[in-house]
Amino acid sequence: MDKRKLRSTIFQHLDGIVTAPVAAALLERGVLAKIAESRNTTLTELSALFTVNEGYLNVAIRVLASQGFLNYSVDNATDTIYISANENTQHLLSFGHLYQRVLTVLAQASDFDFQNMKPEAFSKLVAVFEEFKNNFDLQISSDQTEVKIAEQILKHIEGCLAGPIIVQLGMSGMFHKYFMETSFQAAEFHKEPENFEKILDFLKDLGWFTKTNSNFKFTETGLYFARRAASYGVTVSYLPMLSGVEELVFGKADGLRPESENEDEIHVNRKMNVWGSGGAHSTYFKVVTDFIISIFNQPIHLQPKGILDMGCGNGAFIQHIFETIERHTLRGKMLEDHPLFLVGADYNQAALNVTRANLINNDIWAKVIWGDIGNPDLLAKDLRENYEIDLGDLLNIRTFLDHNRIWNEPKDPVPDRVSTSTGAFAFRGKRIANRLVEENLKEHLSLWLPYIRKNGLLVIELHTLAPELTSHHLGETAATAYDATHGFSDQYILEVDVFHKICDEVGLQVNQELFKKYPDSELATVSINFLQAKN
Repeated sequence: MDKRKLRSTIFQHLDGIVTAPVAAALLERGVLAKIAESRNTTLTELSALFTVNEGYLNVAIRVLASQGFLNYSVDNATDTIYISANENTQHLLSFGHLYQRVLTVLAQASDFDFQNMKPEAFSKLVAVFEEFKNNFDLQISSDQTEVKIAEQILKHIEGCLAGPIIVQLGMSGMFHKYFMETSFQAAEFHKEPENFEKILDFLKDLGWFTKTNSNFKFTETGLYFARRAASYGVTVSYLPMLSGVEELVFGKADGLRPESENEDEIHVNRKMNVWGSGGAHSTYFKVVTDFIISIFNQPIHLQPKGILDMGCGNGAFIQHIFETIERHTLRGKMLEDHPLFLVGADYNQAALNVTRANLINNDIWAKVIWGDIGNPDLLAKDLRENYEIDLGDLLNIRTFLDHNRIWNEPKDPVPDRVSTSTGAFAFRGKRIANRLVEENLKEHLSLWLPYIRKNGLLVIELHTLAPELTSHHLGETAATAYDATHGFSDQYILEVDVFHKICDEVGLQVNQELFKKYPDSELATVSINFLQAKN
């Protein structure tokens, strides 16, 4: 079993889940044909030819460029996006119609309910399986570029079919140890075994199972994917939004937003997102655990009075932090004399309710309050007036949150700033210049500076890569999936070096002994940073 090849397959599957709806939309509306016809154009020129939301069109085109289908470059000095066709563009025009074949599957995929799926829905799914098995009867020449692009698109479609199935089976218990270690039949897992067996047959064709009569058994390949099902969770959770890409780009930019803050999100399956995040982020949390132990093993006068988890979700991270400190640190032996102040803050009221209930059930004392990452002054005021806790006395922690701040126009932007980012950013469809995203991040971090001077800020952050770099390393990074899911949902991921540049401008230095990036190469899309105020 070639684990490197299987890992590459996961990345290519994630590429496909976001690329399929984007390519289909731009093909259907004639944007790709126009790019191929003009050879060289700009985003501004394209936007003038089509009725579009320019910010989301920019995100869409950058996604395709990251897959090598187009050339894309940013002149940040003039705020101009240059777009041109390349040798792969015409092949995308030739084979791109295949993406249309899986759009109906993607539209329902984030809410697959195998137990209650109607027979006609099963039939449609199986029909696409059969088409895929026969490579959609593609006629491919011996031209090496054509072969490469056809294989890339077919692998994308494989991801569109397999990814949502993997996630739903993982969430519903199919990958329980019982099933993974023994042979089983579809009837053990589904009330309509004949239909469900066809889904298992599709995974068998991908090499996941062996089948003897009606008995399935995991192969080593199948076990590899089953154990990594959560790797698909976050991307698949955004399928409600991705399925509406055409509307986002060419229609109502806020069509996938709830009309009020009290309504449920409709652009993402949040339960699935949390499930996927928990599995995919476990590696990074281990590093944070080691850091927490070192901090709370210091002499007591050097230790923070407690911890603020900004964006506490369901409270699991706070629980983990408390148990780590209690069991493995000097502070844990001194809690009677030096109590630990734990604060969980979140913007989402439902998350606060869940956090509060979980912590009570686990007999953990913590303050659970509403908080906006973009308004630390209000949070500090609340803690001081209602709980007699000084925000500056706490160690501030957040994971994958700063890029998800609510957009605010910079109040005092530097007029001659030239961005060094290659990103594509939008707010409700409007394109945001890269220099403004940098300015916004600078103002955002500056708001926190007074509260992190004493004990610092521990940040796990997500990052983008330049499209050209991503396109030269297909199958080695999930950057395309990150760019699509975050770009269309108005989130602002910058490159690692750009993030650090802004931290430096704010007056924050990255503790290099604790800094880590994943992977530890030019393809890094995740970083762990302990930020401390400069003297």
